[in-house]
Amino acid sequence: MHKTATACAAALLLIVPIAAPVLAQDPGSAPEVNMYEIGQTVLKLGLADGVTPDAAIDAMNSKAVELNMKLVGHQNVGAELEARGLDSPRLEIFQYCRPEDAIKMVRFNTIYAAYMPCSIALVEDADGRHWLEMLNLDMVINAYELPPELQAIAITINGEMLSIITAGATGNF
Repeated sequence: MHKTATACAAALLLIVPIAAPVLAQDPGSAPEVNMYEIGQTVLKLGLADGVTPDAAIDAMNSKAVELNMKLVGHQNVGAELEARGLDSPRLEIFQYCRPEDAIKMVRFNTIYAAYMPCSIALVEDADGRHWLEMLNLDMVINAYELPPELQAIAITINGEMLSIITAGATGNF
């Protein structure tokens, strides 16, 4: 199905320039086309062989402490569903933040609050494999021009989050 949808979208992109004069005459007949590559918005790392989910969590939290990033939130969604009697794969969300940096970003533009705190999800897929996933912060950093001080903060936070997720995936901290 995905290949068919991709092929249809590619074909549509090829014919749109040809059809543009016709569509311009009757804008109401123009098809709505929305294309998103959701995979580009997320960094996804599989746990290395021998790294258990619990070891990954310990490594992430230890790395966060080392980097002076505070664990400000933890939701064990899978456990909550299990407590409600629903079968669930493992799903936990860890939220990290450095409050001093967060307030600087929000004072510049409140829109950055929507990206806080930085989250890493531990997810078990349908095959029982565990993944660590986080927002691709490069997209956020590159989407909006920041003053040099805030650009440096954003780049530093991105590097630290990459260190945290890598520590979890490898079990090394």
